[in-house]
Amino acid sequence: MTRTPSYWLEDADDGRSPRPALDGDRRADVVVVGAGFTGLWTAWELLRREPSLDVIVLEAETVGFGASGRNGGWCSPGLGVSPAELARRTSPATARWTVEVMRATVDEIAELTAGAGLDVGYRKGGILRVARGPHEVPSMHATMDQLASLGLADGCAVLSADELRERVHVAGAEGAFWDPHGAVLHPGRLVRGLARLIEDASGTVHEDTAVTRVEPGAHPAAVTDHGTVRASTVVLATEAWLSQLPGWTREVLPVYSLIVLTEPVPDLLAERIGWKADECLSSHRTTVDYLSRTPDGRILFGGRGAPYHFGSSIDPAYDTHDETHAMLRRMLVDWFPDLAGVRFTHAWGGALGMPRDFLPSMWHDPASGLAAAYGYTGQGVATARLAGRVLADLVLDGSTPLADLPMVGHRPRRWEPEPLRWLGARFVQRGLQAVDDRAERTGEPPTGRTLAERLIEH
Repeated sequence: MTRTPSYWLEDADDGRSPRPALDGDRRADVVVVGAGFTGLWTAWELLRREPSLDVIVLEAETVGFGASGRNGGWCSPGLGVSPAELARRTSPATARWTVEVMRATVDEIAELTAGAGLDVGYRKGGILRVARGPHEVPSMHATMDQLASLGLADGCAVLSADELRERVHVAGAEGAFWDPHGAVLHPGRLVRGLARLIEDASGTVHEDTAVTRVEPGAHPAAVTDHGTVRASTVVLATEAWLSQLPGWTREVLPVYSLIVLTEPVPDLLAERIGWKADECLSSHRTTVDYLSRTPDGRILFGGRGAPYHFGSSIDPAYDTHDETHAMLRRMLVDWFPDLAGVRFTHAWGGALGMPRDFLPSMWHDPASGLAAAYGYTGQGVATARLAGRVLADLVLDGSTPLADLPMVGHRPRRWEPEPLRWLGARFVQRGLQAVDDRAERTGEPPTGRTLAERLIEH
């Protein structure tokens, strides 16, 4: 067993881990590979509908060890692809329905966890996308205009600098786009709570059981060093770690997102920062940043910046990156100068799965006996819940009422082979950082015409 990889899992320790590893060969109705949000929501949904099913979940480390236990606590309706881009790829009606389904899923998580007696710290405070300087103002207005053009702006608003300051005092803010459809929660409590629900429903969760390969076919199997589980269906629910399975290396690109967390600062929050509610915060940077606050008054600041590693490598050593973590600490103080001198108690990171077209995939192939959901680009808390519902539909019924969602049945083009994958990923990472640096230095918005921006247009 490995160390606890984040504050969330440290704070959510429920005394049930370590769970025993698989001990020998088994047969089951469904075997789920990965005990994160996708795998656990799927397993729970299957057992809720068919309590007699024999469902086994296999986890290489501990429950929630991957992105599910390391994220920023956001529960947002966002996907890796913007509503405007979805409308371009499909139709305005499909884009509108997709956003509506995602918004409903955010609310459904609150209903399901409350109904199951899980305290996951769910607070629906909405999302503030702050324009931190004049160079981000056009993006703020464009976000509103795109939603309005699709009839999705209900409840949303563009806030002036003064209106934003009534909610939170962000240095250099010119205003913000307000989206009421987001929430925050405690991802550690949610992922550990889902595992308990599965066990209470007579499902089985084995930790310390790494799946080394998956065998498709009439009797598909998940093969581990501790034994093989054969089942009618094998569900792949490993997100970025899908790239570590033989034959799946190019399905998703593992990109690292890193986080820093302060000590509790409730007085500063209330008196000088003014962040009294539970909004999620972000800016309009191309390189991504995200903030949330914990119930005890800590501030979390996350972002990208850690480099992609050759061969889609994932390693515990990559969970920390001194240069990026130092940058995140500086950025938080830049947002809130009153935090100068604050003590940071935690720093962690983890890999997220990025598909070639930025759109998640949710599919079931009866011929191979495989089902899978992956490619959340760091927005998987709500999307994984939706995936669990879709996969349960497909496995049990062979169809789903959500079949027309663009994610369902979707299989993206695979990433390029190495070294092209490494060269491209590093080029885009450096290029987007240069775009942000230039915009902040000049006060001029990004043009959208650089090669790095065009390569990741979504």
